[in-house]
Amino acid sequence: MINPWADRTAPSLDDFEEIAAAAFAALPEEFRALAGNVPCVVAEFPDEDTIREMELESEFDILGLFRGVGLPQGGALPHTGQMPNQVWLYRRPILDYWAESEDGETLGEIVTHVLVHEIGHHFGFSDEDMEALEAAAERD
Repeated sequence: MINPWADRTAPSLDDFEEIAAAAFAALPEEFRALAGNVPCVVAEFPDEDTIREMELESEFDILGLFRGVGLPQGGALPHTGQMPNQVWLYRRPILDYWAESEDGETLGEIVTHVLVHEIGHHFGFSDEDMEALEAAAERD
């Protein structure tokens, strides 16, 4: 029997962009509308400034990042000198997380989770807010 994984390679940055675009497109229309035009950027790893700012021990310590100002804090329209809001997804840390996951999550599910989490920051939710929402959803 031929192993179906024998000739597979890890998804490239372009593949990840396609996975992220499909994940975004599959979200409810109302959610997508509220997210507006926040671009999603896929990178191999966070850059050195992000590693330093976030005080990460390793470039594998973060799967995604929201950069900007949340909507409730006035982030709908950038002010002069303010960079527009962006969501970052980090390919290698996500692949590492997926490879070590014992929950049977698919890569698409993990990308969707990280994408929704980072867009949640755009909406002004903290990590604690989102954890509480996820816990409540799991109970329902």
